[in-house]
Amino acid sequence: MDWIFGCFGSALIAFLAYQKRSLTLSGALAAVFVGTVLYGAGSLPWFGTLILFFLSSTLLTKWKGKAKAELEANYEKTGRRDAGQVLANGGLGVLLCLLAWVWPHPLWWWAFLGVMATVNSDTWATEVGGLSKRPPRFLLNLKPVAPGTSGGVSGLGLLASLFGGLFIGASAWLLTFVTGQPMSFGELLLIGGVSGLAGSLFDSLLGATLQAMFKCTVCGKETERREHCGQQTALHRGLPVLSNDLVNLAASLFGGGIAMLLSSM
Repeated sequence: MDWIFGCFGSALIAFLAYQKRSLTLSGALAAVFVGTVLYGAGSLPWFGTLILFFLSSTLLTKWKGKAKAELEANYEKTGRRDAGQVLANGGLGVLLCLLAWVWPHPLWWWAFLGVMATVNSDTWATEVGGLSKRPPRFLLNLKPVAPGTSGGVSGLGLLASLFGGLFIGASAWLLTFVTGQPMSFGELLLIGGVSGLAGSLFDSLLGATLQAMFKCTVCGKETERREHCGQQTALHRGLPVLSNDLVNLAASLFGGGIAMLLSSM
């Protein structure tokens, strides 16, 4: 029944998200897969944490969308998530959930919490930080850069990142409380906030160093996209194979590792 309920619930949410243009068709199908596994092999805290991440990040993506439209034009992916984005954000969580199902151990849950905190922190930092009135600063030398530059951070973005991690920690506590297995509120908040912020900063570090960045041959803008202004872009820096989705995956691994480390202390 857990698998059936997970599939039905995931399908309903994915359908509504597709109707609202928050997910592409491939993204909706991937979301059904991710949600089904998290509820079937896991439980409500696993499933609910992912859903609350998705709902909060979707609302922030649509918040002041017109003001962020110019920044989004330089991102590799738009606010409408495809299968690659869904799996980059939730695929690692699925793997951890399956590991917990086959080889039960508390560390899998803590790693999952760190992964979800990271993807939420990174999303909140991007969506809220992009509205900062002060230009972001490049992580490596703290020099001002254009808004939307990979590797750029702002005070507002860092604050949003911290709150994104805290939100996941608080959500996990609420879900464990509802299921009758409450965990330490302070511990969940601490690990969610720290791992989320650390994972988000690691994402920015990769964006400043190894992520593939391109330059438009028409307007000269630096972008994550391989095509801009209707023309192919030229590799400007980074590794050509390291896309935004792979950077998100690597950052999630880092955040999950931080959470596992903190939970063992």
